[in-house]
Amino acid sequence: MSLLPLPVLYVFASLSYYLLYYIIGYRKKIVRENLINSFPDKSLEEIIKIEHTFFKFFSALIFEVIKLPAISDKELSKRVKFNNLEIVEAYFERGESLIAYTGHYSNWELGMMALGLRTPGKCYVIYKPLSNPYFESWFYKWRTRTGNIFIPMRQTLRALATSRNQPTMFCFAGDQTPVKGDARHWIDFLNQPTAVLTGVEKIAVQTNRPVIYFNMKLVKKGYYEVDCDTICTHPKDTAENQITKMCFNFLEDIINKDPAYWLWSHRRWKHKPELQNNGA
Repeated sequence: MSLLPLPVLYVFASLSYYLLYYIIGYRKKIVRENLINSFPDKSLEEIIKIEHTFFKFFSALIFEVIKLPAISDKELSKRVKFNNLEIVEAYFERGESLIAYTGHYSNWELGMMALGLRTPGKCYVIYKPLSNPYFESWFYKWRTRTGNIFIPMRQTLRALATSRNQPTMFCFAGDQTPVKGDARHWIDFLNQPTAVLTGVEKIAVQTNRPVIYFNMKLVKKGYYEVDCDTICTHPKDTAENQITKMCFNFLEDIINKDPAYWLWSHRRWKHKPELQNNGA
């Protein structure tokens, strides 16, 4: 199916939307609950409108991902525009390394692939491997096609050590849910107590690498723009947990402006602080 043009795949996406939303009801309860808890001031009518837009986008996202193994570099560059990547280029030109932060917003997979074509230095993408070995192999093959180096999350420190003498950019999707035992730090995010990972901040402080945020926005179906925003230039000068909070505040602002394009089907709030405290 990846050999089919995207306009044809979008026809399948439209059919999938009706299948997922009206017939299967794929994680519909989770999406509705997440939206209601995140936007307590919105009416049910507003929540349902966001919900519909999310499922339409999510259906299109599935087929955009199916297209990625066969998408040409030319089409990839046409569909993802970087507005100010010179911020990243300047660090590499000076022989400096940095950390990039993003979230599961818009088509992050497409954005990372397009970044591989544009980044002048080595780009390491930290990810959580899939449990299914077939799908893990399939994803890994096309994810690394444009030059990005994908590193399993547990090998991050090893990759940092082996690449310390060359300018690199380590990219993290920082809004992932910690496993139960790692849910130690909590912040207020989208009107809810939220367990977050602080490993990115610890790396930034220890290495004093500047932190930037890749803000990917949907322009129209299948076309995106990415803004490169500076979060922190001197991490060692920040207070504890300040960078983590800044990154989540940035993501929260993005979601509040256009909420339908975050991954609402994810069980983001499955851990509760009172349960963690009782367990301790």
